[in-house]
Amino acid sequence: AGIYFLFSGLIGRSWAMVFAAGGFKVKLYDIAQQQLTSALENIRKQVKELEESQSLKGALSAEQQLALISTCTDLKAAVEGATFIQECTPENLELKRKIFGQLDLIADDNVILSSSTSCLLPSKLFTGLKHVKQCIVSHPVNPPYFVPLVEIVPHPETDPSTTERTYALMKQIGQSPVKLNREIEGFVLNRLQYAVISEAWRLVGEGVISPTDLDLVMSDGLGMRYAFIGPLETMHLNAEGISNYCERYREGMRLVLNTFGPVPEFSGEIEEKINQAISEKIPVVPEVLGARRNWRDECLTSLAKMKKQMKSD
Repeated sequence: AGIYFLFSGLIGRSWAMVFAAGGFKVKLYDIAQQQLTSALENIRKQVKELEESQSLKGALSAEQQLALISTCTDLKAAVEGATFIQECTPENLELKRKIFGQLDLIADDNVILSSSTSCLLPSKLFTGLKHVKQCIVSHPVNPPYFVPLVEIVPHPETDPSTTERTYALMKQIGQSPVKLNREIEGFVLNRLQYAVISEAWRLVGEGVISPTDLDLVMSDGLGMRYAFIGPLETMHLNAEGISNYCERYREGMRLVLNTFGPVPEFSGEIEEKINQAISEKIPVVPEVLGARRNWRDECLTSLAKMKKQMKSD
């Protein structure tokens, strides 16, 4: 069964690597041959490095995985024989609608048409397409190779079998899919992330804590738990179950939550203050940012390995 990725940017390349690791034949499509050539070089380099550091996913060797990945610049040829197509174009509604419009004309009735969008609602992307029943959003988390979550978000008219097949496919390649029962602005990951960001912003803005200390509260506090269990299980374990937690902390939680401020502007003085503090720690220079991102990915790789080990113990 073939899996096809439209566009060979960062997310397209990451998806290609994840699916090849799962043993699937992958085709990368892009308009420019040059893009595809450099994408393949980039993938080859990454897969080889992962093999050397013993972080390569899947049962196949680097060479076997690379042999599964091919490229093409003809959309019709790209779609032929595909069972699943993942669109990875930039976050631009017009562009994505145009692509899905083209796919709609050439897709058969079995292929799943999936988008990597992080914030565009399925109803904005797919409404009016003949194959809307086969359309779905599969939103990965950056970088998808090391962070397994995939948010699966249906259009109101998406067929349940499309959702089920997408879920099963993501499981099969070792990602961690979650199903949203309906679309909602920001999906779930970003809603949780923005809730944390906005309170972080207010606490720093009100002078309660410095920006670097705020980050420590997450990385050396909450984040330690959240790397393994979610907020609801945390409640469950921090008391004698959820009901007991609510009984004990209901009043206190409501008291604190009622003191939360309005949604911040994310601009002005507070932005300058936070920018200055974080830029002192990590200067906004391509090589420094790049090195820090590599370090982050190494951390995520180690964590992913450790989580796997903990699960199998």
